[in-house]
Amino acid sequence: MIQTAHRLNSVQEYYFSKKLREVRQLVAEGKPIINMGIGSPDLAPDASVIQAMVQGMNDAKAHEYQSYQGLPELRQGMADFYTKQFGVTLNPNTEILPLMGSKEGIMHISLAFLNEGDEVLIPNPGYPTYASVTELVQAKAVYYDLTAVTNWQPDFEALERMDLSKVKLMWVSYPHMPTGANGTMALFEKLIAFGKKHQILIVNDNPYSFVLNDTPLSILQVKGAKEVALELNSLSKTYNMAGWRVGMILGKANLIEAVLKVKSNMDSGMFYGIQKGAVEALKLGNDWFRKQNEVYHKRRQLLFELAEKLECTFDKNSVGMFVWAKLPEGISAETFIDKVLLDKHIFITPGSIFGSNGEGYIRFSLCVSEAKIQEAIDRF
Repeated sequence: MIQTAHRLNSVQEYYFSKKLREVRQLVAEGKPIINMGIGSPDLAPDASVIQAMVQGMNDAKAHEYQSYQGLPELRQGMADFYTKQFGVTLNPNTEILPLMGSKEGIMHISLAFLNEGDEVLIPNPGYPTYASVTELVQAKAVYYDLTAVTNWQPDFEALERMDLSKVKLMWVSYPHMPTGANGTMALFEKLIAFGKKHQILIVNDNPYSFVLNDTPLSILQVKGAKEVALELNSLSKTYNMAGWRVGMILGKANLIEAVLKVKSNMDSGMFYGIQKGAVEALKLGNDWFRKQNEVYHKRRQLLFELAEKLECTFDKNSVGMFVWAKLPEGISAETFIDKVLLDKHIFITPGSIFGSNGEGYIRFSLCVSEAKIQEAIDRF
């Protein structure tokens, strides 16, 4: 038999890849499944974005290989976006690299900076891909605790007590996924100081800044952040373009150059039409966010009602695309969601897939229509 690589022994198939097969099977059996598990926007991009992509298809260069660094106007659009929204100045030629979704950036960054045996600080709870990619590149995942007591922010005193001698990189994500805890400038300043003190690359994964958030922030707003920090961002949630796969990595030129060395060996450029659509999306003003958040606000209010019906507690001040809710004491998250899936035909994400500190929590997605959320409420 052909043997797989040893690195596959350290990772499992992505939870949603596996669980959604079960959900699809129930749908095939005629079960009226309501999927509240996935953060895949069900709203459409702006009409101008789609039009720009369609027009781009007729360009003479549309079907050629594209630049590994993306169209100049796309990088400029990303730079303008960061200047307008965060007051951060970036050189579009050297400090921005478009990605095919920010998720691929997690792999690119890990391949660019981690050697076998290097250690990586990973939030618990946090996005599972941080840990799986760390293991795939044969580095070592070292978890740091996030809890409701500290509003899902790192305990820096606890971090300082750890052996950090082999730590090369630290993943953070604010607004935080899955809890919805917002970042603050004070937090980002502490993270940058921590990175400088210990020579650790801080990477902020920042795709949720504009969803139900009155104070969008970037870690690059901190003075001197570029010395030790990179930021990932995405058009997926911000502009309802998840399936388009448009992301970006931003930071100091030498760090971006290292990532480009990896990326340029892994793809042959982003499709031209998608890039043209992304350029148009980045031109949209704050009115776009206001209209989108009006929809999400109504959905969130209904999800609060559903969470209360399930006797859960939650933070009404959280931001982002999910409602993070604590189950009554002693109830297993995975047992609970499996029962709800089979009995009520509603799929909710168990918090335990994000780490041991997610046990006892469940996560609802806002990517469900008001009518479907109301139907879910009625089923209880």
